[in-house]
Amino acid sequence: MTLDIKIRKRLAKVKLLKQEKSRLTIMVDNKKYDLDIVPVGKGIYSILVKNRSFNVEVIESKNARSYIVQTFYQTFDVEVQDAETRYMMKRGAGSKLVSTNVISSPMPGRIVKVLVETGQKIVAGQTAVIISAMKMESEYKVHHDAVIKDILVKEGDIVYANQPLIILE
Repeated sequence: MTLDIKIRKRLAKVKLLKQEKSRLTIMVDNKKYDLDIVPVGKGIYSILVKNRSFNVEVIESKNARSYIVQTFYQTFDVEVQDAETRYMMKRGAGSKLVSTNVISSPMPGRIVKVLVETGQKIVAGQTAVIISAMKMESEYKVHHDAVIKDILVKEGDIVYANQPLIILE
């Protein structure tokens, strides 16, 4: 999964390469980092990078993809531009129709089953994907009759909060 992270005027491409519990390997632009990230409080994380420790507080802003990130010395406005955000920007920036054409995961989890195929016609209320999160399985259904335009995940994938899973036409 690749995200565009905008911090001030800088736009960085961040790709998750590997994750094992709290240990992550990420690529920021073309530089690889090994991290150990542990939540230590609500929105507060301890991050170890190259034997250096950082405490970071992440505060959600007005929209779900904008954050205020505070370190001991600095505060940053951060915007996460994931596949859904890029898709919406290409299609006309956030019209109500576009936002209902994306099935997203509201929380981190693992894809258990994808029940649809690209090009398939589906009806309102039909389950498109099942996700396991916090030891529970949740079904994500379409809200209107549609056609599956794109499936962005496969069974077994780890997904993050607000990550787009399926694009509808």
